[in-house]
Amino acid sequence: MTQLMAPWLRVSLTVLDILLVAVIIYEVLVMIRGTRAAPMLAGLAAVVVAFYLARIGELVTLNWLVSHLLPYVVFALIVVFQSEIRHMLSDVGRRVSFLRGSAAEGDSYDDIVLAANLFSQHQTGALMVIEREIGLRTYIESGVAMDARLSYDLLATIFRPSAPLHDGAVIIQKDRLAAAACFLPLSMNPVLSTQMGTRHRAGIGITEETDAIAVIVSEESGAISMAVGGKIERDLTAEQLRERLSQELRRYMAPVALPTAMPRSEDSEAEEESPIRARISADGGDDAEMERPL
Repeated sequence: MTQLMAPWLRVSLTVLDILLVAVIIYEVLVMIRGTRAAPMLAGLAAVVVAFYLARIGELVTLNWLVSHLLPYVVFALIVVFQSEIRHMLSDVGRRVSFLRGSAAEGDSYDDIVLAANLFSQHQTGALMVIEREIGLRTYIESGVAMDARLSYDLLATIFRPSAPLHDGAVIIQKDRLAAAACFLPLSMNPVLSTQMGTRHRAGIGITEETDAIAVIVSEESGAISMAVGGKIERDLTAEQLRERLSQELRRYMAPVALPTAMPRSEDSEAEEESPIRARISADGGDDAEMERPL
């Protein structure tokens, strides 16, 4: 009986081995698709093919060069793909934590949804970053420290066009607003639309480097976007934003009544006008209001 089971056991292990390798390759390809790592991986494949041809064709000099450089390729790959590797490992860590059921129930982010809805109605540019597992201390230190309780009123005040802190991003840690006017890394992804301004590229850039969530509101169109894992979802409604935040944060967010847009009087519009705002209108860009890069 044991002799009959042994071949089936070996076949099962072989199939399992192939499936695991296929899953790993698939996850790696999904991870690098649409990122700057994709053309780099194609270049690496070309180098491997050249090395193989050098071995077959007995090209002594090229074979010697490649064989001596090959031990250092591993370290070069780690340096070049450090952002993608960090993102992949953090994603694996989040999945393991979710399977263990260790994801703690956090506070509701309804204030972000309400604020995004307000900014969308009044076409006010905004960039809100939600910290998750990977800390954002480096970016927090680049801005103005707040350490204040997260609230709709606070967000509306910070991103008021005449406010001194409306440039840059706000970083949110659980129910606390850690800092405002923060600098963020810009995405260098070549596949991004050229119509995206600095604000959108900064929102995508921070999600490429970390596991954070970025909520972006366009000043030009008032469109709400959300960036996660280096990918951006555009033209979201407030309800769609609530659902996506609920999915990414893995908790239920009870729906709340969204405020309706109120007609603005000429006095209030004149009151909100500032020299900065006037210059922005003259420039006409979506993210032209950022006097300094995020």
